[in-house]
Amino acid sequence: MIKQILLFSSLLTCSYLITGCDSSENKSLSSNQTITHPENSITPPEASAATELIPEGILSTDKLEPFWGDLDEMKERKLIRALVTYSKTDFFIHNGKIKGLQAELLQNYENHLNKGIKKEIDKTKIVYIPVTFDQLIPSLVEGKGDISAALLTATDERKKLIDFTKSKYSEVSEVIVRHKTAPKIDSLEDLAGKTILVLKGSSYAEHLHRLNKQAVFKENSIHIIEADSTLLSEDILEIVNAGIYNYTIIDDYKARLWLNALTNLEIVEQISLSKKNTLGWGVRKQTPLLQDSLNEFIHSNVQKGSLLGNILIKRYLGSTKRITNPLLDLERDRLIHLLPHFEKYAEKYQLDPLALAAQAYQESQLKQDTKSHKGAVGVMQLLPSTAADPNVNIKEIHKVDNNIHAGAKYMDFLSRHYLPSEEITPINRFLLSLAAYNAGPGNLRKMQKLTTKMGLDPNVWFGNVEIAAGRIIGRETVHYVSNIYKYYTIYNLSKLIYTERVQTLQQYVK
Repeated sequence: MIKQILLFSSLLTCSYLITGCDSSENKSLSSNQTITHPENSITPPEASAATELIPEGILSTDKLEPFWGDLDEMKERKLIRALVTYSKTDFFIHNGKIKGLQAELLQNYENHLNKGIKKEIDKTKIVYIPVTFDQLIPSLVEGKGDISAALLTATDERKKLIDFTKSKYSEVSEVIVRHKTAPKIDSLEDLAGKTILVLKGSSYAEHLHRLNKQAVFKENSIHIIEADSTLLSEDILEIVNAGIYNYTIIDDYKARLWLNALTNLEIVEQISLSKKNTLGWGVRKQTPLLQDSLNEFIHSNVQKGSLLGNILIKRYLGSTKRITNPLLDLERDRLIHLLPHFEKYAEKYQLDPLALAAQAYQESQLKQDTKSHKGAVGVMQLLPSTAADPNVNIKEIHKVDNNIHAGAKYMDFLSRHYLPSEEITPINRFLLSLAAYNAGPGNLRKMQKLTTKMGLDPNVWFGNVEIAAGRIIGRETVHYVSNIYKYYTIYNLSKLIYTERVQTLQQYVK
């Protein structure tokens, strides 16, 4: 155990040195909100069917047979399937309605397509199919969707697989974004030896790997980390803004928009990884009629200013909640101090100790003296009534060991009692248990029932149950689970950096 603690202490120190984080608290970052768990009861009332809560127009790729027809056949079917990524900006549920940049564009395209058609029964409808970013193109090729509704860079590799709509944005460059405290970059050669976090399956990763093949990087290559597929560009920018990683690559227009909200970031203006890229929606190569229709819509309706400025900044950046850096000195020391407790009870209840630590960081920033206005206490922010319930039955939760024990045992209870299906993967079991921990197990049942009615998977959180959560609870539980998953990803990436560095050093040890 002592060896594990020292090892993890070293990897966090290593990660801290690599990322070059500012050791002081950043006053511009909002602190984690205390979660009060208003419905954190052991025996909730039976959830209602909530039929009236179903947002129209959301489907799962699992519920649709593959289809490869063009627009004429889509009109006969009265159905066009849009592949979307569930995010703060592109596609989300707010007050029971579908919102987001891509959602609004698709709704406008649907209106454009049905112009002059009066009867609803004769209109072609667009349905939304949530996928992770790295599935936007594969799902399109496999006939699981008809439009990849994201502003994708039309790279040569992607053009071999799909076609793109024609875009007015032919001057988009991929730029380096750095944390303000990170070493400055004056040329591409300065990236040698640097660690860069980028979106998995993105053109940024593709171009970085190509750059690494150049002779100048042969001896000292760029360390490319492709983030988990559930994270998106704004998540990665948020991680860099928090000082957890120093650098990322992103389209210049996205960087300039997000810099309005993420004030610790700077764009490296003098160099670009790739220039004059074209962005657009993706369509299958066998759909020229759909491509022409979309091009006509874009040409006649989409103006650069309203698309990239007004919609994104005014509507979708205002409510963004920030994560903070769990690897700063103080937070790192707290984690090292509490790690034996997380390991002990994670082993007892078959949980991941880093996932449990990530949950605790979101709850209290690992502070045992945290107390909410509704009486939740300690590192795990448990209500005393929950800890005292016979299904948990842990006393004196004002003591840190008992508090973590009670939190882990309650997570185990939620998993065993409310998630009995053996088909649920370990990570989704944890994420769904988090939703129950935050919103109450009764609301989790409502979320899963609504997810099933929407044709989505009730055993998968991202892009499935989280959509129902946004409809039933609002954004709090969605943000809660999302933040914990980011912290969990950060802890694991830190461990990865440490492991790879040790393996590299071992090559030079005889």
